[in-house]
Amino acid sequence: MDRIVLWVLLLLLPVPAAKALDAQIRIGVLSHRGIDATLKNWSPTADYLSRAVPHYQFVIVPLGFDEVDPAVKYGQIDFLLVNSGIYVNMEVKYRVSRIATLNNLVGSVPYNVFGGVVFVRQDRRDINSLENLRGRSLMAVDRTSLGGFQMAWREMRRVGLHPDKNLSRLVFAGTHDQVVMAVKQGRVDVGTVRTNILERMAEEGEIDLNEFKIISPKGASEFPFARSTLLYPEWPFSKLQHTSNELAQQVAVALLNMPRLHPAAKAGDYAGWTVPLDYQSVHELFRELGLPPYQDIGKFTLEDAVSKYRYWLLSGLAFLITMFVMTTWVVRLNRELQRSQLHLQRQHDLILNSVADGIYGVDLEGNSTFANRAMYEITGWSALELIGRNQHDLLHHSHKDGTPHLQQDCPVYQTFRDNTPRYIDDDLFWKRDGSAFPVEYTSNPIRDERGQTVGSVVVFRDISVRKQAEEDERHHQMELAHVARLSTMGEMASGIAHELNQPLTAIATNAHACIRMLESGDVDSERCADVMERIGAQAERAGEIIRHLRKFVSKEQPELAQVDINELVAEVLVLIRAEANRAEARILTDLDPVLRPVTAQRIQIDQVLVNLLRNAIEAMVEANSAKREVRVRTRLNRAAQQVVTTIADTGPGLSEEMKLRLFTPFATTKTKGMGLGLSISLGIIEAHGGNLFLDTEPGCGAVFRFSLPVTGAESNR
Repeated sequence: MDRIVLWVLLLLLPVPAAKALDAQIRIGVLSHRGIDATLKNWSPTADYLSRAVPHYQFVIVPLGFDEVDPAVKYGQIDFLLVNSGIYVNMEVKYRVSRIATLNNLVGSVPYNVFGGVVFVRQDRRDINSLENLRGRSLMAVDRTSLGGFQMAWREMRRVGLHPDKNLSRLVFAGTHDQVVMAVKQGRVDVGTVRTNILERMAEEGEIDLNEFKIISPKGASEFPFARSTLLYPEWPFSKLQHTSNELAQQVAVALLNMPRLHPAAKAGDYAGWTVPLDYQSVHELFRELGLPPYQDIGKFTLEDAVSKYRYWLLSGLAFLITMFVMTTWVVRLNRELQRSQLHLQRQHDLILNSVADGIYGVDLEGNSTFANRAMYEITGWSALELIGRNQHDLLHHSHKDGTPHLQQDCPVYQTFRDNTPRYIDDDLFWKRDGSAFPVEYTSNPIRDERGQTVGSVVVFRDISVRKQAEEDERHHQMELAHVARLSTMGEMASGIAHELNQPLTAIATNAHACIRMLESGDVDSERCADVMERIGAQAERAGEIIRHLRKFVSKEQPELAQVDINELVAEVLVLIRAEANRAEARILTDLDPVLRPVTAQRIQIDQVLVNLLRNAIEAMVEANSAKREVRVRTRLNRAAQQVVTTIADTGPGLSEEMKLRLFTPFATTKTKGMGLGLSISLGIIEAHGGNLFLDTEPGCGAVFRFSLPVTGAESNR
């Protein structure tokens, strides 16, 4: 009764908190030496399996001899560890199947067979052979115990003894230890247990082997234990029919990989496990003794079967016919389904491989799961080299400058971690040959039929050609801007020549005056010094004009620098002043003294200022405006972290039609203009992360504003 209560408590035992989410797997173990011994010997093995097989917790369920059959029949356990005789019955009745065989440890040598031993007290001189058992009392472990009764029964049968008929008394103790103690205490004449029980009890100090005598001992074998019977394969570790094959395979691998001296093996006093042995010898023993499943049920004729089971036979025949029809139908449907599945798979592969973009899948470990043909062609990796390996380590491991690209920063990993799709417009992938190429790609989470994210799918495109085209376009824009500056200077040549002529004339006049003073001999040093200062000032003025002119018409370098917009305005006014004077236009400035620097290419911003100022002057001249003023204003927009430059004129302004196509190439209001100035200016400002637009102000004609982000502020680039 206490065994049943403990078994129920073990079945209801809650899962430990550390593995609350793990499935509990019950291992039924024959408790042939008592519940305490069973738990002590086999719980370490369950703990070993819990560590070796992830996501499962294994527990030991001790089973008495009469508890094995119902536990298996009603699926109360998942695995079974019993003696070979009980296993054979369970194999036939409930289709349990062995996955490993126990190796017993004797000293340092493993054995995977065992037998039975028949023994008496050493002082029983009257019992020396199996024939002497007639009329004696015999205690065994259980009627279903292979080593504790059935092996000895077979040997007694061979000498003409039947335990139920020729013994004075046959009793069963339930455990091996009780049998040994009953013989030792003289409560029965003879006992039978499995091999190694006497030796184990002697090692534990419970008995002295010299107190006992072995009946009909078997020799001529390397088997180290005293025995009275043939040897049979050791206990098998078997799985029940409802236990999944996948789990059974994992358990079998874990058992076979257990080291011989593992602590779990030492606790169970065994030496690990071996592949399942052949249990035919156990079947032969049961046939010879007429034990289940080979019990003699008498002669049963075909007529008896038909008479007794005719309704069952008719029902079975009808069932077979129905099953044949259903099976035929299912087979046909299955063939059609397989053909459809094959067709869909081919269509899927065809579609996947027809896409020019590279496509590959990634699981939650970051390993590649599939890829299309374009992926292999673009990267140079083959399917064998790519599938199953970490995609980040192969394709995405480094930045352009060679610094490592950490996995936690990889957008592909982040996609299946937060279930958020991503589009990356500029990144770097690495080919098999070690070269890198620019890509744009999308990364989307992959979900299974339950909606759980199982990875990411990446669709990428090699943008090397586009990058080169953008670089060529940028170079073309720079060349076009340079040509436009040269054209502008050509148009301004006469004005600049006039502007240069004035300081040169002043230099020449003052130089001649100095010469005359020196030739007359009447040299006034103070006056001569004053004239020389005028010559120096005019020379500096001419030099400044030439310096700005050379800078403006030169090809700019791609490097950016921190510049002050107010300084750029002053530089441009030097170049534009002559044209403004000739047009009788005044240029008024309102410059913010506390501007912050912007990061820009000086010459390009100079070009924008020249274009806008010349457009304003020419518009007022062509409209014959009475009042000709151009206002240049700079302000710091602290909220937007931008420097805003405004150029407003007093001309007629722009028509609504012109406003719609103002920044379109070749759109112009001038009679001799090409219409490229504003288009080039817009491209320059946008390339600097700013904006150029047409605005309105009261009392003004055309008002143009452009903004540039200040240095250190986040731009829109």
